[in-house]
Amino acid sequence: MFKFWKKTEQSDYYILTNQISKMNKMVVIEQNTSSMQKTKMGYEFLGKEISSNSIITYTKTNAQVSYDLNKMKLEVDSINKKLIIKELPDADIRITPSVEIQSLDDSFINRISEKDIKNVTQKAKETAIKSVNQNQLRTEGRKQLMENLDNIFVLAKALNYTIEDQTGKLGVLGL
Repeated sequence: MFKFWKKTEQSDYYILTNQISKMNKMVVIEQNTSSMQKTKMGYEFLGKEISSNSIITYTKTNAQVSYDLNKMKLEVDSINKKLIIKELPDADIRITPSVEIQSLDDSFINRISEKDIKNVTQKAKETAIKSVNQNQLRTEGRKQLMENLDNIFVLAKALNYTIEDQTGKLGVLGL
């Protein structure tokens, strides 16, 4: 009977570790924004504008918060039926802006150079990156991570495992 009991414990251990290892890298929050920006460039002579042109850009920005759960350190104590969380990974925030030129107002006298276009698109990307509230993303990402981990912990609880948080960060789950 002891062998049978031990075999069941090993099976529980396998189920828990297998479910957690399947999660790998988890994208928990994704945010998409867009904006339009007009940049006017001109030349002045003696305080009067003699030539100007403009570029209108459309910027789409995708921001993602993900966690590499391969970096999560945990231990499964099958004898005492404990799932011990030792360390949670840090959030990885990726912000990807893409810029399209919507309008190019070019004049014969004052041509828009390739360098000007690159500068305008680079500034549009920098503005898009600055407009993303990374602290808010990180907070929302952490909350979503906790909800996703809670789904795994439901399995542990169903197998009569207790969950021990050594990180001090899982209090939100009410373990």
